[in-house]
Amino acid sequence: MKLLKDILYKVALDAVAGSTNISVNTIAFDSRNVKSNDVFVAIRGTVTDGHNFIDTAIKKGAVAIICEQLPKSLVDNITYIEVDNASKALAIMAANYYDMPSENLKLVGVTGTNGKTTIATLLFQLFKNAGYKVGLLSTVKVMVDNATYQATHTTPDSLTINRYLKEMNDVGVEFCFMEVSSHGIHQKRTEGLHFAGGIFTNITHDHLDYHNTFAEYRDVKKQFFDQLPKDAFALTNVDDKNGLFMLQNTEARKFTYALKGYADYKAQILENQFSGLLLKVNDSEVWTRLIGNFNAYNVLAIYATAELLGLERVEILRLISDLESVSGRFQYLISDDKITAIVDYAHTPDALKNVLETINSIRTKNEELITVVGCGGDRDKTKRPKMGHIASTLSTKVIFTSDNPRTENPETILSEIEAGVEPQNYKKTVSISDRKQAIKTACQMANSNDIILIAGKGHEAYQEIDGERFDFDDFKIVQELLKQLQK
Repeated sequence: MKLLKDILYKVALDAVAGSTNISVNTIAFDSRNVKSNDVFVAIRGTVTDGHNFIDTAIKKGAVAIICEQLPKSLVDNITYIEVDNASKALAIMAANYYDMPSENLKLVGVTGTNGKTTIATLLFQLFKNAGYKVGLLSTVKVMVDNATYQATHTTPDSLTINRYLKEMNDVGVEFCFMEVSSHGIHQKRTEGLHFAGGIFTNITHDHLDYHNTFAEYRDVKKQFFDQLPKDAFALTNVDDKNGLFMLQNTEARKFTYALKGYADYKAQILENQFSGLLLKVNDSEVWTRLIGNFNAYNVLAIYATAELLGLERVEILRLISDLESVSGRFQYLISDDKITAIVDYAHTPDALKNVLETINSIRTKNEELITVVGCGGDRDKTKRPKMGHIASTLSTKVIFTSDNPRTENPETILSEIEAGVEPQNYKKTVSISDRKQAIKTACQMANSNDIILIAGKGHEAYQEIDGERFDFDDFKIVQELLKQLQK
């Protein structure tokens, strides 16, 4: 039990009806989770409005209500508090409730369109290998030192974030690396957290179903850096045209990285093969098992972050050479028939372009590059023709298929992807809505030394169709099919 007034520390209150000097059990923002003596925070969501469930929360035992608009009639012996932004209030309250756990470790946030998961996960791996207790909050999973939890969102809700951070405090975690999504920033899930550093990877076309314009999407990302404290570092990719924009108003210490332009941390690709990259980072050479130009940026961000967090340069280089690729990020296998299959999470035009250009820069051009790709349903439709154009331009053969159709008709999605294919590339493409059949067809098309790219879902072990999730793992499926179809 905690006093409500202590949980409300630093929350801007517009109006108070009742006493804040009361004990509360815990915080809930879903009325279904409310129990006796809880405080209920009414959040205006994209689908439902928590204000509609205030009465339900009180009936279930809530003793305090945090809301953006007070109900017309107030229930006796219930404390009502009006705030300007309930999501922001929830985040600050969550941090207070769990005793400000982000202040007891070094929390680093990674934001950008592509690379967040790879950078956060590999930083976790690097610091773990260096002998530290480490935490991870990522799209793929949550790690509290050696304990693993399933992730549900790129950036969890603020209660969940602080609960995991508190658990990290309890086991002595020193560093935590966290993906920070534009949704998470916009919905104030990171408010009340103390960051030791922030990393900007890049920004390209994505999430325009949620953010109305690219400028709005970019500006939301920038808010994360605007809020970094003076004692934090802000590390940005200046090869991205919005890299320096992210740093304009930050009070944090500013650092840059780049492959092309001038920067504090600079890398040069000396060798680029399917077995890995040989890089020159500042004045030192390092070999990594990660593949492609985009991973050269990721390695550089990891190197810079590790140094800014106090690790020695020689030790960082040694640790980078031991890093293993992240699940579903350029994850590949070579079959007995010498067919290379690559599974990658590339689900944006820029990510798909990066992966295909990487494969094309390594392959000899004497083999086929067969791409299997789709687009998610109920998401940004404007990127569909762009994905179709990129896949058909940079591959020798393309199979358009379902990603996670969700509630949309898969055939409609496919036709919108096909609209981006130029006439000279029509013969390269075929559409098969059944994803397993599409992957099987790619395997049947492939001969020795050919390359199959299966893009879009990466680490996801499910396919979402009409509100249901079915078991579906691209990597396992292509592995099994290549064994069955050995020529």
